[in-house]
Amino acid sequence: MPSKRTSLLIIFLTIFINMVGFGVVIPVLPLYAERFGATTWEIGWLFGIFSLIQFFASPILGQLSDRFGRRPVLLISTLGTAAGFIIMGVGQTLTMLFVGRIIDGASGGSIGTAQAYVADITAPEDRSRAMGLIGAAFGLGFIFGPAIGGVTAAHFGYSAPMYVAGALALINSALILLILPESHPKEKRELTKKREPLFPALFQHVEVKPYITVVATYFFMIAGFSIMTAVFALFVFHRYQFDEKSTGYLFAMIGLIGTIIQGGLIGRLVKKFGESRLAAVGALILMLSLLWMPLTAGVAAMVLACCGIAIGNSLLSPTLSGIASRSADAEWQGRALGLMQSLGSLARWIGPVLGGWLLAYDLDGGISIYARTPFYAAAGFLLLTFILCLRLPVRLVKKPEPLA
Repeated sequence: MPSKRTSLLIIFLTIFINMVGFGVVIPVLPLYAERFGATTWEIGWLFGIFSLIQFFASPILGQLSDRFGRRPVLLISTLGTAAGFIIMGVGQTLTMLFVGRIIDGASGGSIGTAQAYVADITAPEDRSRAMGLIGAAFGLGFIFGPAIGGVTAAHFGYSAPMYVAGALALINSALILLILPESHPKEKRELTKKREPLFPALFQHVEVKPYITVVATYFFMIAGFSIMTAVFALFVFHRYQFDEKSTGYLFAMIGLIGTIIQGGLIGRLVKKFGESRLAAVGALILMLSLLWMPLTAGVAAMVLACCGIAIGNSLLSPTLSGIASRSADAEWQGRALGLMQSLGSLARWIGPVLGGWLLAYDLDGGISIYARTPFYAAAGFLLLTFILCLRLPVRLVKKPEPLA
């Protein structure tokens, strides 16, 4: 039987590879779609359709993982991710890009299941630290994903990053199949089969007020952040003449900062300051950085704003996941975190579509105001996030773990 550390490593790799695939498209997809004559609205939808499908898939996958186990859900999801990227690599039309994104979105709603796996094998008081490791996987994915996407697209064309992401997903599937043990034991799955449907039963198994607050906070944070990711490649291309390779390196820098904070510092920061305070500080830093980005007048200032985005997001994301996890009963982790990720996916759809629509208002105003409106809208979402963070509990009453 693999050790807890080995299992955490495989989950880490699962999320890392998932985020590599997500990050691969960030510097490539807008330019790839422009090559097929896509409008800013269509580019927004191309980014957003992935997450719209995830919105419906995440709670379903979370519920399936509670009933049948985490391992089979993770395996099927990674195989679907591989298929989606291969279709995007093979396809040479905008329609095929949409098809690949839809398949990948249906398969990529497994982040909540991966978080539930971590919650299964960690003590409640260690959840935020463990979620920080998940955040580090996100960060590393943002290091290697955009870098891989930018470099391979520059040298081998826009299809190459899709093939690389598909191959990584297949490797991940093999690791899950051959090594990863099941974390959700049969006796708990039997309890789940006797439970009521997701709504309204979920609210009988969470601390309702903290859970609703943290889910709403997460939604607004993701919506604002997603506006930025959808328009960023176009912003630096038109404002600073950054190609896909340079944009990939920028996102790699953001990912590196996130990895340092979430992989090494977040546990100590949570112990010293508490989750709710860190979340509020992170939201404030992220809001100010997004507000500043369109006002930058040089590359150095733009890079500094990117650093602020990385720091704010790294303080905010794992603390919100930790609070959500500790507010739920052990056997309802998959559904509680799956619902949170599902609403996050809805926000990742709203953000890019809204960003693409707002970007159209800046096209006739010259380079100096390009993408100003989307960034201001993103900062507005983070202002709401900051306000909600102030309402998060300083201390959460720990729910008792049920007897086996």
